[in-house]
Amino acid sequence: MSGEAEVTAFGLQQTGRLTGLEKGLPGPGYDGPDLSSVARANWNLLRGDLPLPVCTLGQKALEHNSKRMLRFLQAFAPNIVLCPHGKTTMSPQLFQRQLADGCWGISLATFHQVRAARRRGFERIFYANELVGPQEIAFVLQELGRDPAFDFYCLVDSIDGVERLRRSAEEISPRRPLQVLVEGGFPGGRCGVRTVEAALDVARAAHASSPHLWLVGLEGYEGVLQTKPKDERQTAVPSFLDALVEMIQACDSEGLFNACDQIMLSAGGSSFYDLVADVPRHLELSKRLQVVVRSGCYLTHDSGLYARLFEDLKQRSDMARMSDLSFEPALEIWCHVLSTPELDRIVLGAGQRDFGHDAGPPVILKTAQEGVCSRLLDAGAY
Repeated sequence: MSGEAEVTAFGLQQTGRLTGLEKGLPGPGYDGPDLSSVARANWNLLRGDLPLPVCTLGQKALEHNSKRMLRFLQAFAPNIVLCPHGKTTMSPQLFQRQLADGCWGISLATFHQVRAARRRGFERIFYANELVGPQEIAFVLQELGRDPAFDFYCLVDSIDGVERLRRSAEEISPRRPLQVLVEGGFPGGRCGVRTVEAALDVARAAHASSPHLWLVGLEGYEGVLQTKPKDERQTAVPSFLDALVEMIQACDSEGLFNACDQIMLSAGGSSFYDLVADVPRHLELSKRLQVVVRSGCYLTHDSGLYARLFEDLKQRSDMARMSDLSFEPALEIWCHVLSTPELDRIVLGAGQRDFGHDAGPPVILKTAQEGVCSRLLDAGAY
C-alpha cells in the first residue's frame, strides 16, 4: 500500500497465525500465513485490494504524536513520566513503540488486559483500577512471586479493599509487597474516597498492612469531568486536583509513605494532562514526588472529541502554545458509499460494529474515487 492509505506492520516483532477470516483481510486468494506477511503484501486500499470497511493507522502520525507528548510533559519537570493507558489500542506493538519512545510503563483497566500484557512480557503495569475478584488478585500476586522484574501498581479506596488484598498476599506470599495507591474521587464521580479523612483512613490501613502491601502514593481520574459544560469543567478539574494534593499532603504528614523512596501522584487522562503536569510546581512533600500521567488517546488522536479538547488545552496552557505540541489523527476507517438515494443523503457501508460512537459519530475527512483520494476542506461537525 502507498500514499495516505499506507499500512505497515509497525515493526512487528511477534508473528501470529492468520485464519483468513480476520476483518479487513482479502478473501479467497490470500494465503499469507502470519502477521509479518502483511508488510510484504503491498496492498493498496485505493486500488481495492482490501474489503471494506477497514481500519488503518498512519505510521507518520503515530511517530509524530508519540514524541510530541513526551517532549511536552518533560518540559514541565523531570519527575513527570508518561504511563499511557493501553486500553486505547490494546496493541502490544504500539505498547512497544510507546515504551521505546520513553514511556515509563503501560496503564491498564481490566484483568483481561493485564493478563494479555503479561503474556506479551510487559513488566511495568499501572492498574488504574482496584483488584477485587479472587482470580484477579491471585494472578497478580503469583506473577509478583514468579517474576522479580514485574513492577505492578493498583488502587484501593476502602479499608475492606485493603484487607482483601492483605489477606490474599499473606496467604499466597509472593515474597515481596503489592504496591498500592489510595484512589481519590469526587461527588458524582466514579471510584475513590471523597474526603481527606477517608483518604487517611484507607492510607493508614494500607500502611499497617506492610510488608504485604506498600502504600506508594495517591491516584485520581479527572477525565470524566470533560462531560461537564466548558465553564464548569474549567473550575471542577483544578478543584479536584487541589483535593488530591490535600489528600497526599495529609498522608505524607503522618509518614504513611515511609516504605517507599519517592511518593507517586497519578492522574491525567487525555483531556487535562497539562493541569496535572503543573501540580509539582505547587506541591512540597517529605520525599521526591513522581507524577505519573496516564493519557493514552494522544497516540491515535481523532478529528472530533479530542481535537476539540486539545483546542481547549491550547487556550488555557501557555506551555502548549509556546511549544511544538500538536497531534495528527492517525486512525481512519475506510468504507464504501453504498447509495446516494437523495441529494442530501449518503449511505455508508460502516456502522456501530466498525467504530465507537459514545463520543459521537465519526467525521468524514476524505473521499476517494477511481483510486484518487481527496481531503475534504470542510469536514463539518458531528
